[in-house]
Amino acid sequence: MTAPIDLYYWPTPNGWKVSICLEEMGLPYDVHLVNIGKGEQFAPEFLKISPNNRMPAITDPEGPDGKPISIFESGAILQYLARKTGRFCGPTQRERIAVDQWLMWQMGGLGPMSGQAHHFLGAAPAMDPPQDLPYAKDRYRNEVGRLHRVLDTQLAANEYVAGSFYSIADMAIWPWAMLYEKQEQDISDKPHLQRWLKLVGDRPAVQKGQQLHLDLRNSGARDKDAQKILYGQKG
Repeated sequence: MTAPIDLYYWPTPNGWKVSICLEEMGLPYDVHLVNIGKGEQFAPEFLKISPNNRMPAITDPEGPDGKPISIFESGAILQYLARKTGRFCGPTQRERIAVDQWLMWQMGGLGPMSGQAHHFLGAAPAMDPPQDLPYAKDRYRNEVGRLHRVLDTQLAANEYVAGSFYSIADMAIWPWAMLYEKQEQDISDKPHLQRWLKLVGDRPAVQKGQQLHLDLRNSGARDKDAQKILYGQKG
């Protein structure tokens, strides 16, 4: 019997990537909640696993050569799990390259830009004192819109992001793209993106992974102490 993977997790788009992946692959896992609003990501025992003090992270007791391995960075985790199982990484070398490039597109573009949009459009104006910055709001709103146009164009010619097959690239992109309203995006003119959001969102494993401890999402996010931890404010 396969030993459970330890998943260090909080219900955020980056956390959902890995919970969705584990569900899609049918791998057993144990959840260890890392409450980022309480600063648990800075605990010494967690930093040994994720030195960049970010979740998600995993520990696989059955890593390479049968030895345990800990991995941080959601994209690296997805690639590891795809290689471990031989699933969702593309059936040919050319298709694996397509998966990798769209995964990197998410890691370097859609994820960070969407995260900044979430912050400046939602979190910053609610801070004490409020940080309502029109330039920053426009900057990240517009950049997310550009990235959504790139994605819609890609999906016009492909059923899934990397081609005709579902992959870890879809798992990485969907959790951020599905929050388009929070990013103040109108996708009514992006029919291919709309189609794909529903196609992926209807998958039972995606629904189960995204619902994992969803009741904890944003808990305490507007608390002053949590804001200092989450946004690096000085006390």
